[in-house]
Amino acid sequence: MTHPIRIAVQLQPQHAEYTQIRDAVLRAEDAGVDAIFNWDHFFPLSGDPDGKHFECWTMLGAWAEQTSRVEIGALVTCNSYRNPELLADMARTVDHISGGRLILGIGAGWFEKDYDQLGYEFGTAGSRIADLAQAMPRLTARLAAGNPAPTRQIPVMIGGGGERKTLRIVAEHADIWHTFGGVDVLTRKSAILDDHGAAVGRDATVIERSVGVSKPPEAVADALVAAGATLFTIGVSGPDYDLSLVEQWVRWRDARAAAGA
Repeated sequence: MTHPIRIAVQLQPQHAEYTQIRDAVLRAEDAGVDAIFNWDHFFPLSGDPDGKHFECWTMLGAWAEQTSRVEIGALVTCNSYRNPELLADMARTVDHISGGRLILGIGAGWFEKDYDQLGYEFGTAGSRIADLAQAMPRLTARLAAGNPAPTRQIPVMIGGGGERKTLRIVAEHADIWHTFGGVDVLTRKSAILDDHGAAVGRDATVIERSVGVSKPPEAVADALVAAGATLFTIGVSGPDYDLSLVEQWVRWRDARAAAGA
């Protein structure tokens, strides 16, 4: 299946006042991105570990009202922090507030400080992945049972690259798979994802491949597209939220479309 080339920005909700984040959302939508993501943590992941930080889903509700065109979501929600039925209702609500523009990103979780400081059980990587596998059918069932129903079948994006377990969950449940890494990583794991799809009876080529990028498009884009990536996300941190690299990727997307690629 062929997916359109899309550009996203992850506005990392750290080291900034909310007014600066709100401004960055406006600038990103005006710049022409296809999606705007935040992340689901409670403390900064870089810089001052105790610096300013804001909560993920509260923010997505505000973004749903602030924006009018872009898709929005978390890159990605930590499954450990909310039970799947609650998360489904949160997602359904933001879906309606946004007029059907939510991407439901989810992953197994990894940042131990979040768990320790807020009283969640960290467990092991294996236990967290098992919890995610158990949560996905519950989340899907609650979405289907909600009244009102979601405005659309909310796209599910699963982040992670564990080849034996996580990619099987992706094959079973995801519309989008997000990974970090270069062309070699994407190529290898994408093939493994296809194998998992065959094992569960699903054509995994329908799953959009999403990658985080930190270099200009002329350095990496063509090779990543050849490896199957179609959604490219640039992460930017506060307080300034420099969108210059994001704008380069938007121009590359538009030039490619104009050339009929």
